Amino acid sequence: MVSPIASNLEQGHARIDARSLAMHRAIALKLRASPDLLAIARDNLRRWSESSGRSQPYLDAWAEVLARPIEEVLVLIGEDSESMRAMRQASPFAGVLSPKERWEIYDAFAVGVSDSGRWNHL
Repeated sequence: MVSPIASNLEQGHARIDARSLAMHRAIALKLRASPDLLAIARDNLRRWSESSGRSQPYLDAWAEVLARPIEEVLVLIGEDSESMRAMRQASPFAGVLSPKERWEIYDAFAVGVSDSGRWNHL
């Protein structure tokens, strides 16, 4: 039997993963409209790589993703796979979404809010 604490932790992690996926799908929409926003992610990667420590393998993987054609990048960042869930924890896309866009997604994934499915179609 799974303890209530373990169950709550799993649900919390699942919600965080779903929220991160929704954010990256929203990022993909912005990148599709303005591919030049990839420069933000590339600049973040460059700066973060200077002092990354344990995150460097993820940053290297992101560098490989960002070197691909834009259509492949868009598919990968919105992919719901174990490897992409792990990579999104060290996402270089900070600064692509506006604070308002980010908070809309955070609010949709707040505990007890049922609007979180809105980004599943992206």
